[in-house]
Amino acid sequence: MAGGEGIFVGKGEESQVLPLKYANRHGLIAGATGTGKTVSLQVLAEGFSRAGVPVFLADVKGDLAGISQPGGGNPKVAERAALLGIADPASDGCPTVPWDLFGEQGHPIRATVSEMGPLLLARLLELNDVQEGVLNLTFKVADDEGLLLLDLKDLRAMLGHVADNAATFAPRYGTVSKASVGAIQRQLLVLEQQGAESFFGEPALELADLMRVAPDGRGIVNLLAADKLMRSPRLYATFLLWLLSELFEELPEAGDLPKPKLVFFFDEAHLLFDDAPKALVDKVEQVVRLIRSKGVGVYFITQNPLDIPEDVLGQLGNRVQHALRAFTPRDQRAVRAAAETFRANPKFSAAAAIQELAVGEALVSLLEAKGIPSVVDRVMMAPPGCRLGPIGAAERADLLSRSPVKGRYDHPIDRHSAYEHLRERAEKPVMEPAPPRKPAARQPRAAAPRQSPGEAMVNSALRSLGTQLGRQIARGILGAIMKR
Repeated sequence: MAGGEGIFVGKGEESQVLPLKYANRHGLIAGATGTGKTVSLQVLAEGFSRAGVPVFLADVKGDLAGISQPGGGNPKVAERAALLGIADPASDGCPTVPWDLFGEQGHPIRATVSEMGPLLLARLLELNDVQEGVLNLTFKVADDEGLLLLDLKDLRAMLGHVADNAATFAPRYGTVSKASVGAIQRQLLVLEQQGAESFFGEPALELADLMRVAPDGRGIVNLLAADKLMRSPRLYATFLLWLLSELFEELPEAGDLPKPKLVFFFDEAHLLFDDAPKALVDKVEQVVRLIRSKGVGVYFITQNPLDIPEDVLGQLGNRVQHALRAFTPRDQRAVRAAAETFRANPKFSAAAAIQELAVGEALVSLLEAKGIPSVVDRVMMAPPGCRLGPIGAAERADLLSRSPVKGRYDHPIDRHSAYEHLRERAEKPVMEPAPPRKPAARQPRAAAPRQSPGEAMVNSALRSLGTQLGRQIARGILGAIMKR
């Protein structure tokens, strides 16, 4: 249960409490399928919410939505509570806002193409180095020409514009391969068929809407419906990386706070790093390392600790390790790696205990005074207070009807952007050059009337006077202009 200074996680030789002031030092929940990771995730999320910390969590299997409903009536939960000496773990459901990239089970989440940027888009589209270079060039041309890239049709139009004017752009930006542009366009088509078109556009997500606190002081749980999203794992991973990057760039430095501003739980965390280029992994490592100072905690949930790159794993100070099975050499390496990351307990072997843990048990090491990891303890995990499992359509509809962001994101906006601008430019009528005019037949000049010497002298004087007067008038006008 959440106290004023920490979240009760479970009990082994002694009670294990996650101090809120160290909760932004990130964490890891790992273990094989069916060992209790989801319950541990829910226990921590409930604790943060009760402590007034907003939470963002991805519901990959659809079994976390019960966090929005009151608990009670579960015999296994009651049995676990009795073993831990908890009188009544049941509690009201956490204040919850459902989200969905596809807008089917929650408020739509959108981002503009410009916000996503060429690096993450290149990963999402699985581009090679040459194609990524063309994509970067396209973004640069759009910036220089003041063209907004908001949705996928803007990006398509911009790529066509770059391809059509490749010779014009080459001296300034470099050579553009039409074959590379075609490959990017084909990848965009695949992305659209996976449903990603609904993600790009406006109104774009305001990060402040993920950091809300309910009127009763509890942090709102932002629940991302990710069961359908998991069919597009690259979109899932790219979205989560984009969200972290946006938080890192927009939030001010906060230093050490009594509790985090926001906590993320990333289920199926291996999807963030599968086949990711080194540049992207480096960016994730940088964001995870530095976002702590913005008051944001990040918790990765995965089956195997080896799924997380070492540079990222080294940033995760709070560890909950459920059972691992060592059936293969890789599994054995994972057991050793998990055991070696803990501060050793002389009373038992962590490597042996990891393979012996029952469902709902875990090896736990949390940061304690001065941010030092505690000695690893074999812990019986606390039960959740809210309902375990999914919710029905009527309950989800009720959450949406009471949502504090109701109506803000539910209807797309299509502003005048690159697509419309380039279309107007293409449709503007081109003025055809006028046909050359035939020179008129030369007419013989009429003989000037013969002037007398007196008339000639008078006309000459008048021309001279007119020329001087014209020059004086011109100088007067220029002088007045220059004095302004």
